[in-house]
Amino acid sequence: MIGRLNHVAIAVPDLDAAAEQYRSALGANVGAPQDEPDHGVTVIFIELPNTKIELLYPLGESSPIQGFLDKNPAGGIHHICYEVDDILSARDHLIETGARVLGTGEPKIGAHGKPVLFLHPKDFNGCLIELEQV
Repeated sequence: MIGRLNHVAIAVPDLDAAAEQYRSALGANVGAPQDEPDHGVTVIFIELPNTKIELLYPLGESSPIQGFLDKNPAGGIHHICYEVDDILSARDHLIETGARVLGTGEPKIGAHGKPVLFLHPKDFNGCLIELEQV
């Protein structure tokens, strides 16, 4: 069901500093900041030859990323994102197998303009999983 790894998301306490570190120290192709109000984050994507890194920064005080950074002040890996061909079919299959879909269970539009869902980390070895329809 899952396809390729789309991105690894890293919550960061300072978005500009993190972007500059990837740009200068690692020579990465760093995109522009992009606000995602529906998800409560500002993101920057770093393009790699085989996947992307997504830097996450809180957008507003109620951002879920702020809660993550409160527990992990230095930041850290927040989630991994896998691609799926049909997000509704994937969701239905996962629910049938006992996995919990976060929120209402209905896909939201993600940072790439495509439908996304998140799966409860307790159902996947402590890892928050994002599914993105391709």
